[in-house]
Amino acid sequence: MAACMGLTGWQHAAAQKAPHNSDMGLKDYYKNYFPVGVAVGPRNLAGPEAEFIIKQFNSLTPENAMKMGPIHPQENQYFWRDADSIVNFAQHHGLRVRGHNLCWHEQTPNWIFKDSLGHQVTKAVLLKRLHDHIQTVVSRYKGKIYAWDVVNEAIADDKTQFLRNSPWYQICGEDFIAKAFEYAHEADPKAVLFYNDYNTERPEKLERIYRLLKKLIDAKVPINAVGLQAHWSVYEPSATELRNTIEKFASLGLKVQITELDVSIYPWEKERRELRPGEKGEYTPELEQKQTAKYKEVFDVFRQYKKDITGVTFWNISDRYTWLDTYPVAGRKNFPLLFDTNLQPKKAFYEVTNFKK
Repeated sequence: MAACMGLTGWQHAAAQKAPHNSDMGLKDYYKNYFPVGVAVGPRNLAGPEAEFIIKQFNSLTPENAMKMGPIHPQENQYFWRDADSIVNFAQHHGLRVRGHNLCWHEQTPNWIFKDSLGHQVTKAVLLKRLHDHIQTVVSRYKGKIYAWDVVNEAIADDKTQFLRNSPWYQICGEDFIAKAFEYAHEADPKAVLFYNDYNTERPEKLERIYRLLKKLIDAKVPINAVGLQAHWSVYEPSATELRNTIEKFASLGLKVQITELDVSIYPWEKERRELRPGEKGEYTPELEQKQTAKYKEVFDVFRQYKKDITGVTFWNISDRYTWLDTYPVAGRKNFPLLFDTNLQPKKAFYEVTNFKK
């Protein structure tokens, strides 16, 4: 079964049953709860998708344009065009912007870790480069970007380790984490500063992230919030796992945001692999129903914790394009969002908007 090409009979029935208003977007249904955002690139800022963004969302996150590699490809060279276009679009239409991200082990330019001879730089040099990068980027958008994912995915996937063995860690130890937050706060004292990670609902990883954040807070590091990436699937997390995660981070006095939400129709896989024979990527009625139920479940939880959750952001606009079409398996179509390939609402949309306001 291909992606939904329009409203099904079920959806028409749901629309009649629910207090659905075709003039309302997701942001309107959730105006008394939290902003609803979406990750975008410059390609989305014109034509039907631009109009769709304005209707459905009130917050933007640059999908790639502000990551260190794209925005700072050479030591003395910044590439502002794409990031500026997103911020300017948001300013023009009255949308909030989340900055993503300032320090990550991926999409980082090789020059930042090497000297002119190709040798690994010292800790002092690397921290100076990190400071200069954060100072330049954050200062440029001061007053236009209200929040930053400062450090992204520093916790190891390997349960036997605490922090990821990235070049940042190899050169600086864990000090780069605190320093990144200090540099961001220095550049924009009013910005809300996030630690952002995935699989935050899995109990053992939750514990390690909690340890890191508590350590930062105890050391008076200027961290304000935690981002749950929410790259989930129809199989996980459970409502109990999600509640436990929100409550545990909130107990530290941190606000929580859902920063990169999508619900894959496939089980979670971290490592890239080849497409298997017969692996087509079909959006079957059974998977559609599982996805609908999962979306309903997690949004029910989000509304229960509106005092702790200050934003929900989807990672991409619709099933027309999703990063999950190429990751972790290239050539396997995924259908992880609330809108189909024609920007039409799916069953899950009606479930997450059908609640007592």
